[in-house]
Amino acid sequence: MIEVSGLTKSYGKSRGIDNISFSIPEGQIVGFLGPNGAGKTTTMNIITGYLSAGAGTVKIAGIDVLERPIEAKRHIGYLPEQPPLYLSMTVEEYLDFVYELKGVKSTGQQAHIAQICDMTGLSDVYRRVIGHLSKGYKQRVGLAQALVGDPDVLILDEPTVGLDPRQIVEIRNVIKEMGQSRTIILSTHILPEVSAVCERVLVIANGVIVADDKPETLAGTVSGERRLVIRVAGPKDGVGRLLNGVDGVRSAKPLGEMEPGSCDFLIESTPGVDARKPVFSALAGAGHPILMLRPQDATLEDIFLKLTEEGT
Repeated sequence: MIEVSGLTKSYGKSRGIDNISFSIPEGQIVGFLGPNGAGKTTTMNIITGYLSAGAGTVKIAGIDVLERPIEAKRHIGYLPEQPPLYLSMTVEEYLDFVYELKGVKSTGQQAHIAQICDMTGLSDVYRRVIGHLSKGYKQRVGLAQALVGDPDVLILDEPTVGLDPRQIVEIRNVIKEMGQSRTIILSTHILPEVSAVCERVLVIANGVIVADDKPETLAGTVSGERRLVIRVAGPKDGVGRLLNGVDGVRSAKPLGEMEPGSCDFLIESTPGVDARKPVFSALAGAGHPILMLRPQDATLEDIFLKLTEEGT
């Protein structure tokens, strides 16, 4: 659905993005991450046709954005970080205006807009002035305008910025529902949003893509080591010495007593080694029961920081 190939954009002597390529199939929600100035907004502006690239191509549903911009843009709905709202209009007036502005050719305008309002939870405020709405409802109006024309592709730039926790959950649910039938690029600095909503993550740093994978796969790849949290019945010092002597265990750090007569440890194994079997054997041989064992992968925050530091 989205094909980006060899995309490059320079600002004077500075490269905004440098020869980036990726493709996103139909019906996938992709998180687009990167520090400020990494090239996220430039990339999204080129995909939506707001900017031209110095080199490379972007195709939406097989249509080249540069060669056939109007046709390509009919497939795109865009929500910028600051939604383009007219605060003096009612929701009804604004969505009618957007419908006309986009030149939607559907004959059922009111039915189409009613469907969008139902999806975004705007039906109850349909005739209210936008300027009188809460921040959360204004974001919903922004999402609604992006959906006018029923586009196949949605580009969402920081759709939950400035919202309270309840509003974030509401917008997250709307995005999930929209993603059932659309391709979505979600740019955000709120990393838990990516874990909760996105099936795939693209990370950009200094204008180049430094990672492209599922969030859970990136956790194992970036950490470079397997981390385990284990709860063992026995004295902290004795169990700690035993664990630190197991082959394949780089370190075993005590985390404290969570149950009487036991201690939790964070075990870091050497890269490429699964330490679970030797740890189990060593503890069983010493008569120390394992009360709990679970993996602790790198968080999305860990991944983001490591990848963007390596990209600088």
